[in-house]
Amino acid sequence: MKFINKANEPAEFTEWKKSSGSRPPFRNWRGRMKNRVKASLQSEQGGICCYCEIGLQQEDSHIEHLRPVSDEGVDPYEYSNMLCSCQKIFETGAPRHCGGLKDRWYDPALFVTPLQQDCEKRFAFTGDGHIRPFSETDQAAAVTIEKLGLDIPILVARRKGALEPYLDPAISHEELATFVSKSLEKSADGSFSPFYTTIRYLFGSLSSS
Repeated sequence: MKFINKANEPAEFTEWKKSSGSRPPFRNWRGRMKNRVKASLQSEQGGICCYCEIGLQQEDSHIEHLRPVSDEGVDPYEYSNMLCSCQKIFETGAPRHCGGLKDRWYDPALFVTPLQQDCEKRFAFTGDGHIRPFSETDQAAAVTIEKLGLDIPILVARRKGALEPYLDPAISHEELATFVSKSLEKSADGSFSPFYTTIRYLFGSLSSS
């Protein structure tokens, strides 16, 4: 889970809320403004899922509310409560994870969120793709992993696959260090590498950045 430094909402979204009058229920919200807000969220996250850090796909991602809109007093159009999560399309039998699995769950005492500055220090990763609490006594990290499905087989397999190039025995130490450094830099379009914190946890000591 990578820390997200939330930006201000797009100015045009602010103006839209002021001038739109009666807003539709969030589940029925469609159109250019929603796409603009989603694009802004994706940009501030560097193009990766707010929870598992896979690369976001436009057609298979959704606006996630950190605190669920089913909670009394939550404004579904409050930008500071919005993130962008993977999984919008749910195939029959496919495992849910991240925002799709979290659904209406929210317990501030047991939820490590990507808006907490220490979130990246709360999790550890293994070379075979698993995630666990960095501290064995960190109950919130353990519950967060469970509630978001961060250690389900499909995500473990994807992390393991992302790590394979770094574990290639044919790569020299110098080549690996260069590879890691480039992987931990934002790309020209502002994107982070998928599973950024996994790579940094396991190989960050080799990076010159």
